[in-house]
Amino acid sequence: MKEIDFLPEWYKSGRQRQIGYRAQVIGLGGILLIMIVWNFIATHSISKARAQVEQTKVLKAEAENISREFAGIKSEVTGLRNKVKSMEQIASKIDVASVLAEISFLIDDNIVLSKVKFDAEKFVGEKQATASRGPANVARAAGRNSLGKGALLLGDTRFRVVISGVATGAGDIAKLIRKLEESPYFCQVRPSFSRNREMKVENEKNFQVSEFEISCFLANYREQ
Repeated sequence: MKEIDFLPEWYKSGRQRQIGYRAQVIGLGGILLIMIVWNFIATHSISKARAQVEQTKVLKAEAENISREFAGIKSEVTGLRNKVKSMEQIASKIDVASVLAEISFLIDDNIVLSKVKFDAEKFVGEKQATASRGPANVARAAGRNSLGKGALLLGDTRFRVVISGVATGAGDIAKLIRKLEESPYFCQVRPSFSRNREMKVENEKNFQVSEFEISCFLANYREQ
């Protein structure tokens, strides 16, 4: 038996077009959904990358600050090392208290000191000293004139001790010079001057004393 189709052709073609449109809409919707998901993933990746870039910038800035601080600390350490070297070069290496105690032990009751002074001088060896007019003159020139006033003495130095005061007589001064020469603390003891002086005491008669100044060096070095 032959089947009879009562549906018109325009209806069939319209139905097929609707099915095609529906398939296209579903396809476009799927594509749109994929694009939305891809856009979300891409946006998240970009945000994450930006956050990493910002974090990298912060870490870079911190690293630069640490590097600058390290350079500053390194510079300070270098400066402190140079100061320590300079201090080691200009250090007196003398026990002032022991020297003063030795001087007090050598001073008799007939002597009253008015001044004890320590002067650092650039050390000049015997060969260099003999090439000039004398060891004392050469040491004085190197320690004062050539370096200038207030300059620090670097390297090997020796210390001149200047003792000033008054004594009851010239014999007491000579005795003090002999004691200084015999003391292991001092060397090259030389009297600078000695002169008579009249002392005035209130309500008493004037009396004569001997004013003196003695120069010597601390015997804490050795020539080589």
